[in-house]
Amino acid sequence: MPKKLTKRFKMIKEKVDSSKSYTLLEAVNILKSLPKARFDETVELALKMGLDVKHSDQQLRGTVVFPHGIGKIKRILVFAKGDKETEARDAGADFVGGEELIDKIKAGWSDFDVAIATPDMMKFVGKLGKVLGPKGMMPNPKTGTVTMQIEKAVREFKSGKVEFRTDKFANMQIGVGKISFDAPKLVENIVELMDLIWKMKPASAKGTYIRSLTISTTMGPGLKISLDSIRKAA
Repeated sequence: MPKKLTKRFKMIKEKVDSSKSYTLLEAVNILKSLPKARFDETVELALKMGLDVKHSDQQLRGTVVFPHGIGKIKRILVFAKGDKETEARDAGADFVGGEELIDKIKAGWSDFDVAIATPDMMKFVGKLGKVLGPKGMMPNPKTGTVTMQIEKAVREFKSGKVEFRTDKFANMQIGVGKISFDAPKLVENIVELMDLIWKMKPASAKGTYIRSLTISTTMGPGLKISLDSIRKAA
């Protein structure tokens, strides 16, 4: 095992210049050329935003539907009753229910990736704010997870819709696909995301909007990306 790690890090050192800003395609191709882990690593973008997130109007939060998905089938939980409960099950939701699910989550259960709720259920789901909020999983109208369009919401998240938001340090880390994806598919996913983030720039934001952008894999190095290269790709 030590020899394999040594060989991996040697190749990384040979191929990656930590002082350089790569074009998007260069960075993707370098990551794909590095020794592979024993699993299909997630490709992630890390963004440092020039926003003052102490102000609510400078906190970015939204969703993106990647053209090529993210290579993972998400487990969807839906808080709903009556016809909407049936709609959720028919759309492919993994878990559907009401107060009984809330009690289960309070007890420590968290075997799901996305939580969706109908508006009438939020008076109950609101009790989970301290549990789901820190994980970024609290249903919210801004991300389309509080809605009466349950079928649409479930199908979109199943097909690759992803939530993102700035943390308290104005950073964002977003999975954009798997390292097994073809390079053009990863590039298209990233361009789709970045185009949306640029369009979401708050009117009150001053100075540099995106201070830095880095791409990496689960077990790989971080490569700085030139923002101009993404604008050109778009």
